[in-house]
Parts: sequence; structure tokens; C-alpha cells
Amino acid sequence: KGDRPEAFTGGARALAPKEGRRPEPAIPDGVTGQALGQVVWDELKTLSKENMKGVAAHIEAAYLFLDEDLDAALAHAETASRRAGRVASAREALGTVHYAREEWGDALRELRTATRLAGTSHLLPLMADCQRGLGRPEKALELGESREASRLGAESLVEMAIVLSGAHRDLGELDQSAAMLATPAQRIKPTDPAAGRLWFAYAEALAERGRPEAEEWYRRAASVGETGAPPVPPEEDGVFYDLEDFAPAEATV
Repeated sequence: KGDRPEAFTGGARALAPKEGRRPEPAIPDGVTGQALGQVVWDELKTLSKENMKGVAAHIEAAYLFLDEDLDAALAHAETASRRAGRVASAREALGTVHYAREEWGDALRELRTATRLAGTSHLLPLMADCQRGLGRPEKALELGESREASRLGAESLVEMAIVLSGAHRDLGELDQSAAMLATPAQRIKPTDPAAGRLWFAYAEALAERGRPEAEEWYRRAASVGETGAPPVPPEEDGVFYDLEDFAPAEATV
């Protein structure tokens, strides 16, 4: 089992017959990895030139297939991770695909590894949501209170607030769930990329409490084209908020 320590399983794996290497999935036409950001390319410079280009193409393909073919996305992400296991972006891609497939344990493991390798915190919202998926909302709330969470940039912090609101809802704490989002929902600008997600989540939290004003927040979310689908948290952009801005409001909402 995946939760057993290495010392327990290592001997058995050493005696097991080794599987043949799986064929790598074909790179789609036009996919070269050039769509990836500079941060990813900087990480890939630790690889040989040939391997760097191949891994980059597989990472791009993994994200390309996220919305249309999760099996293909997984094949490309696994290939990237196998060829570049110490590259944070490869492990992040694999964790993101597992997250999209709702394979919470696998996703959490890969996202933790990516976070450790990169030394960043932007994946914490996904990790907290994985804890919710595993039925551990208390662990999600602990992540939200961690020192690492205080380093989140603007959009990732909004995503974390949404996840923590859901964790409160999982625990039956409906007042806290709505209050968690009250202040940021009022403050965020319609032009902010995270506005729709935040407003939709706030509407959901209010609806859970039977509050009629939920309809207004659903309308606001719809006005910016919100679908309710969670995006991948962005790389940090250097804009930092205070976690206190996203703490449960004292006033009745």
C-alpha cells in the first residue's frame, strides 16, 4: 500500500520481476514545449539538451489534454516525470493530472514533491483540496493556517480561501463557510481573473445557508462567465495579500 514506509516495501519490490519500459506517447503535431513559461525552462536546464526538449513537449502535451483526454494527459505527464523525476515542473504536471482525475492520494504525493523541489507555495490550494477529497477537511484547514500559506500570491490566496470555505462546509460549519468568503467577495474587482470563481463559491456557501442573496452572487459569477470548474493555481506574480483578509468575517453575512 502507498502509505507503508519505504523500508517495509523495498525488499519486496527488489525481488519482483521488473516491468518492461512502456512506450512513450507520441507528441502531438506542433507541440514543442515553447508554450511553457520561463520558470519551467529554467528548471529543465538541468537536463541534457535532447531530454530537455522531450520533457518540455510532454509537459505541454499533458496540459493540452487536460480538458479533453485525461488518459492521454496522464501518459504524457508520467513520461515527463519518468524522464525528469527531479524537475519540479514535471512532478507538478503529473500531480495536476492526478488532481483532474480525482486521484487524490497520487495527486497529493506528486504536488508535495513538486513543492519540495521548487521551494514554492502556489500548489497549496490544490494540496488542501486533495485533503478534502481524501475526507480530511481538518488537514485542509491546517494547510490554510501554515506558514507556507502566508506566502501565497493574490490568485492562489483566493483559491485557498475557496478551498477552506469548502472544508468548513464539509465539517458542517456553514456559517464559517460563508463568512470565509464574505470580505474577499466584496473586495475583489470584476476584472480580476479569480472573481468568477470567488463569487460562485460565495453564492454556493450562501445557498447552503438558505440565504436569498445567493442569487445575486450567482448572477455576478455568471456575468464574468464562471463555469464552476477549478483552474490550476497560477505561478506567483509577486503580489502578496495578508491571510487576515481572508479570515472569517465577524459580521453576519
